[in-house]
Amino acid sequence: MTEVLKEKKSYADWPGTVWVNESLDWKEAKIVSAGIDVGSVSSKFVIMSDGEIAGYSAFRTQKSSEYSSQYVTNALFDKMDHISLDNIHYIVATGYGRVQVPFSNKAITEIACHARGANYIYGPTIRTILDMGGQDLKIIKCDERGKVLNFVMNDKCAAGCGRAFEVLADLVRIPIEELGPMSLKVEGKVDPVSSTCVLYAKSEVMGLLREGVPKERVLAAYFEAMKNRVIELIKRVDFEPEFVITGGIAKNPGMVKRIEKELGVKVPESKVDPMIAGAVGAAIFAKTLCEKTDKKSS
Repeated sequence: MTEVLKEKKSYADWPGTVWVNESLDWKEAKIVSAGIDVGSVSSKFVIMSDGEIAGYSAFRTQKSSEYSSQYVTNALFDKMDHISLDNIHYIVATGYGRVQVPFSNKAITEIACHARGANYIYGPTIRTILDMGGQDLKIIKCDERGKVLNFVMNDKCAAGCGRAFEVLADLVRIPIEELGPMSLKVEGKVDPVSSTCVLYAKSEVMGLLREGVPKERVLAAYFEAMKNRVIELIKRVDFEPEFVITGGIAKNPGMVKRIEKELGVKVPESKVDPMIAGAVGAAIFAKTLCEKTDKKSS
């Protein structure tokens, strides 16, 4: 069961989602673990029943990290059968606001959680992960167990991140989920906007719109610039073609298809939403930590 909740309030907004695995009964699990990923733009909560996803929720981050953590948690609890925090054996928090989650047992970095989550979602062959978050980019190298071997991050600029496309959506007055498909309607080579800085790129986009350049071409120019920024970062690691993208922009075909073409790879599809990879990894860590705690106490 998947429910789309919360109406849009701006072009940059997107509806929240709650999904429940109706084939699982969490009450029969030996270990119920959870992971919560409170990012700068979105917050995700995942519950696992003996290592299998029982349900998740994903919403825009609210007025504070603490409020957001409670919001996404309650949203999932409302749709799952009689579950509460008391029923969860261990909770790991990750993401930008991980230390502000009041009910977590431990906080773990999003780099480790995205690697472990991508390993769970896509399988043990994955070696290179691009995590495209709300305000930063990370290239993560991992082994067959999802353990981090190396990583690089972008600087403080939000180029190529979720925030960059939120700014664009409101600027061109097009819903954010339509930006990628529309940018791909332009045929042939498109010169990127000259700057990948979000503020300067915004100014250049405004100039192009005033000149009467079609919105599709403006979008394509913006996407090309953001793609180039991502590729620059990828070149800083020993890239291996077993490659996936996590984070909300993994669902943006305008970025995904351009990155695939540039790298000569195909990002595998998955039945699990790539946006929740960090929360999935956190829930997996929670299960492992719970098992270790039980061994120590026995």
